[in-house]
Amino acid sequence: MHVIPDDPEGGNNDDYLTSRRQAWFAFAMTFALMFFDFVDRQVIVSLFPHIKSDWNLSDKQLGSLVSVISIVVGVGGLPVALVADRMGRVKSIVVMAITWSLATISCMFTANYSQLFVARAMVGVGETGYGSVGVALISTLFPKRLRSAALGIFYAAPSLGSVLGVVLGGMIAARWGWKAAFGVVGVPGLVLALLYLFVRDYKTVALTPSPNQATQSLGGTLKHIFVAMARTRTLLWVCVGAAAQLITVSAMWSWLPSYLNRFHGMAPEAAARSAAAVVLVSAFGCTFWGIVVGRLALRTPRNKLSALSVLCLITSVILVVAFGGSYTGDAQFKLILLGGFFMNCTVGLVAGVAMDVIHPGVRSTGAAVLSLFQNVLGLAVGPFLAGVLSDQWGLQWALTVIPLFSILAAVLFVIAMRSYDADVARISDVKLDVAPALADTLSAGAAT
Repeated sequence: MHVIPDDPEGGNNDDYLTSRRQAWFAFAMTFALMFFDFVDRQVIVSLFPHIKSDWNLSDKQLGSLVSVISIVVGVGGLPVALVADRMGRVKSIVVMAITWSLATISCMFTANYSQLFVARAMVGVGETGYGSVGVALISTLFPKRLRSAALGIFYAAPSLGSVLGVVLGGMIAARWGWKAAFGVVGVPGLVLALLYLFVRDYKTVALTPSPNQATQSLGGTLKHIFVAMARTRTLLWVCVGAAAQLITVSAMWSWLPSYLNRFHGMAPEAAARSAAAVVLVSAFGCTFWGIVVGRLALRTPRNKLSALSVLCLITSVILVVAFGGSYTGDAQFKLILLGGFFMNCTVGLVAGVAMDVIHPGVRSTGAAVLSLFQNVLGLAVGPFLAGVLSDQWGLQWALTVIPLFSILAAVLFVIAMRSYDADVARISDVKLDVAPALADTLSAGAAT
């Protein structure tokens, strides 16, 4: 990929689209927003025991309070990403962060399940498209050789944010009531949204070297985009594989505090801390596997997919044994911790693979397709399906069955290897350029 920097530091930028400093500032801000995105999203799981007690809800209803966000994010992500790819990623992210933060704060004023469900859906409206747009921005500002590592670190943010959300939720609920937790965690996103105005975007590039009348109209552009992505078979297989693995991850993240509360006899606050430890280990695993697999596959990038397949198989074996075997107490919890280290392995690597094969002009949109599958067929399914199975068979058996989806993920990643090289070659000569920071543009506009 050829790079044409437009700033004074660009001549010695080591293949960064802009200067190294500006790229890492963009990364830090995008990471921070993703972190608080998941604080807001996951704070509710440590509140399940309190909400269940106060409102007498079923496990299916509790699971739906998590799943609704993923459904809204998945369904709405594609149109938002289409707008972001044409109008600018930074503007879109600022609007999204303000929206989901205000919606989170509104959850503290709900009086029943229906109101809380609607408020959580509005959190999803704000988060719609954020992950895919952020991935497109990072993938384009950073050199390709650092893509897997950067996205591996970036996708540790959901795990780390979930840890803080779960811990804070348990602590705040124990002291000031469970509704107060939503008010506390919603504020930081508003502050970060204002700081994000100083992030550099990249200029939107044409989908074809010489745009014709067919691609200048809205309908023609949409058709061109979807035809181009439909031809990218690697993306489609990777999307389904990523979703299958996230069924396992989301079920564990959502139901582990309740499992420890019911089967290990822990108080809700203590169960939240222990579950947060598992999520923290999975955050480390996400970064670790992103860096390690990225380095091992430098010479043969398609081997990232075979590595993902192996890691998914390991995840399934460990978690099925942990919940379905004879292990109890500390021995069982150590197995769950080990499973946590492997289960989040796919997130950063899958995004990196997707960015490898998607045209830069539609990276936000392509990432939104990935997000659609991950959210609707992965993150939304896990908590809800585990809740349904728990109501029927009990939570222990539900968490024994769910990790079998990781085997399906392993098979799909192997299939994706067959088309990877051809899809990468198709976009290897696209040129890119950097755009000024939105804050600079606003200042220049005000001056004139």
